[in-house]
Amino acid sequence: MGHSMGIGIQYYEKQRIFKLDTPHTSYIMAVVDDENFLGHVYYGGRLEDYDVSYLLRTQEKPSAPSGNNRERCSFMDAFPMEYPGHGLGDYRDGCISVRSKGGHSAVNLTVTSHKIYDGKKKLEGLPATFGTEKECSTLEIECEDATLGLKATLMYTAFHDVDAITRSIKVTNMSGEEIYLTKALSACLDMDNKEFEHISLHGSWARERHIQRQPVGYGKYAVSSLRGEPGHQEHPFLALATKGAGQDAGEVYAMNFVYSGNFFTQVEMSQYDSVRMSMGIQPEDFCWKLEPQESFQAPEAVLVYSAEGLGGMTRSFHDLYRKHLLRSPYKDKKRPILLNNWEATYFDFDTDKLIGIARQASKLGIEMLVMDDGWFGKRNSDNCGLGDWQVNEEKLKGGLKYLVDEVNKLGMKFGIWFEPEMVSPDSDLYRAHPDWAIQIPGRTAAMAREQYVLDISRKEVRDYVYECVAKVLRSANVEYVKWDMNRPLSDLGSSGLAADRQGELYHRYVLGLYEMQERLITDFPDLLLENCSGGGARFDPGMLYYSPQIWCSDDTDAIERLAIQEGTALVYPLSTMGAHVSDCPNHAIGRTTPFETRGYVALAGTFGYELDVTKIPQEEQKMIPEQIAMYHKYNDLVREGDYYRLASYQENKVYDCYEVVSKDRKEALVTYVQVLNSSNRRSRHICLKGLKADAVYRVEGMEGSYLGDTLMKAGIPMENFWGDFRGKLVHITAL
Repeated sequence: MGHSMGIGIQYYEKQRIFKLDTPHTSYIMAVVDDENFLGHVYYGGRLEDYDVSYLLRTQEKPSAPSGNNRERCSFMDAFPMEYPGHGLGDYRDGCISVRSKGGHSAVNLTVTSHKIYDGKKKLEGLPATFGTEKECSTLEIECEDATLGLKATLMYTAFHDVDAITRSIKVTNMSGEEIYLTKALSACLDMDNKEFEHISLHGSWARERHIQRQPVGYGKYAVSSLRGEPGHQEHPFLALATKGAGQDAGEVYAMNFVYSGNFFTQVEMSQYDSVRMSMGIQPEDFCWKLEPQESFQAPEAVLVYSAEGLGGMTRSFHDLYRKHLLRSPYKDKKRPILLNNWEATYFDFDTDKLIGIARQASKLGIEMLVMDDGWFGKRNSDNCGLGDWQVNEEKLKGGLKYLVDEVNKLGMKFGIWFEPEMVSPDSDLYRAHPDWAIQIPGRTAAMAREQYVLDISRKEVRDYVYECVAKVLRSANVEYVKWDMNRPLSDLGSSGLAADRQGELYHRYVLGLYEMQERLITDFPDLLLENCSGGGARFDPGMLYYSPQIWCSDDTDAIERLAIQEGTALVYPLSTMGAHVSDCPNHAIGRTTPFETRGYVALAGTFGYELDVTKIPQEEQKMIPEQIAMYHKYNDLVREGDYYRLASYQENKVYDCYEVVSKDRKEALVTYVQVLNSSNRRSRHICLKGLKADAVYRVEGMEGSYLGDTLMKAGIPMENFWGDFRGKLVHITAL
């Protein structure tokens, strides 16, 4: 057995083995047989040895095909393929398929060469993680299907400072005729089943990303979207956890897709009790025409392995995204505490009303006013005006600059809402360019919220809309943009694409979106951009590359938010979750919760307000400066610290509890929310996590000082409050 060296990527020529190491994980592949199949050998806890190719079972029957073509199908259908092809004897779902000039769909990729280098290249036109030459290493494995004249480059990056590996593929047509790519997934893992359970995130509008967990059985379990965005209903994340794996123990294999369109992720268990987990662009309605020498670059998938349960997985994702995906100047800064006027006024506002709200908000310490929907065109309801991004000066007398200047005079910043991808049939833009909407000729296009989707796969549409947005931003001191998208795509047809390229529209739409947002943050580098899609329908790593925060859900009820934020924080840093204190009874569900609790729950995100400060009760107004002081005291810790889940209201149906611990482990903040009051008046003991066992800590509200070991094993008492929906923060500091 050979032993490997350090973190990074090695190739062992004699054994034809690739080994990728992160601080605590190893990922091993081997090239086998005269035909150069790439086999997936191992992914898991860090190994010193590299030659573990016995795991491929190539000594067992069915043996490799070059000497035994008689049983080729049996070999293909059992071998753990690193990137499985299609149609040649492997009857599990593959990762790539085509339609050739001859009408065939089969693909078989075999290894031809590779290269290893420090650092990581950008993915053309796509969001992706990044890292310096010291922070990561990259492996590119060149494969080919000589029959098709197709080349595929498998790309892997291993990070040196976090336990994550990223994967993607680039497919190039080396033949003399066109090839249609009908499936090109980004990553696959083939391994033995370990009594896995799959974990996925599901929901609907106003209840996004609820955690679902089920045992893996025979057959296929897929999570996917055909909405042109991930959607409220599904999420581009899938994890396999060993049976009973919890927050602190058990093995977890997770994939997350750095993409904001139609996705597909699946786990399939075969007759041999092996599981194949795959992720990529949804193949349904996808067909990409590759002319000779043209390439297709698939988006990136992030792979995380944790031997420390779901908590270990979560903290790896958080660290990766904070260090290697977020780019905004705001990523390591406090975000301004904003007040959004949507739930305060809806469409019924003018300059005076907004200045009145801003005047009161500034007195309370709020730092930014955001003007939501209704400021442009003839937009007095949600059935007209989208696309006409010109300021309505009947509503905003004196124009936008006057309003912004007045808000700035109060010491506040100003932000604005746009929905650039949409058009109302009742708009000047649609009347001038009806063909700019996505639609199928001869069919009545389906509307949602009385709006159509603009075809931003077309350059002239992107350029027009972008210039409208940029013109507004250049006209006044606007420091924040909320970019919304309130309906999914349907009626997929583009007058800008040929008949044999209509299957490219979904992906070209997303590429167009990325190009527009890249232009926006390049032309306005100091802008704070927040993405939104009817709440949280486009909360994915792709969007985080452009905006450091995303509106988590249109449901701001503190209790509903516990489940939404738990599922979101399973994968994404707290600093990325748009979370606000809103009015009660809550506008989405009608529940009334204490103002104090609403503040605690919003503290686990970006923090801000979604209400009319001039109309809320005096005692709630008085609490705003206290909540703002709380935000300023704790936000650095919440934004930068390690996240630990202590209890889940989703699971226990009684209370919710989570903790953030500073990287130096000298400070921690515990948030506790009691959802249901119980007649049992005893306190509840909460065991903390992530502290230094031998450090001495002081616990706010408790006499004396305690070892971290004691606080983690014996816990701290949490009172059983009188009444439902009560909450508490506990601050812990090292002496």
